[in-house]
Amino acid sequence: MKIVFASTPGQEEKVEELARYFYSEVLPRYFKDEEIMEFENLKVLHTTKDHFENFSTLGDAYRVIASLQTIISILESPKISEKYHSLFRKNVRTLTEFGLYFPFQFHQFLNVRHDNEDYISIYSKAANSILA
Repeated sequence: MKIVFASTPGQEEKVEELARYFYSEVLPRYFKDEEIMEFENLKVLHTTKDHFENFSTLGDAYRVIASLQTIISILESPKISEKYHSLFRKNVRTLTEFGLYFPFQFHQFLNVRHDNEDYISIYSKAANSILA
């Protein structure tokens, strides 16, 4: 007999939180709002109840969370190194195995947008609570 522990609602919330973080903190560093809006329309990193059933065990949920965190860490590096290419691909494969749509290639993130410092995205979090 094998005992399998189901994923928790907290883990499901963590996956959704990481997806929101990816949209608000990571994507605006590399893409313009129109492109990010298209990613939303394509349901990039969109989760449904079916997705949570695909990673219904604790181990599966942790793999998805770890993959999202790893990709975010790589993309938030001050300078993305080519040495992370295989690690990026491995974690994208993990997301894909669990049914999450993540159509990006590593080379799309090799250059941070040059106008990033002057650009304000509608997807970025507000700098203070008055604007939120």
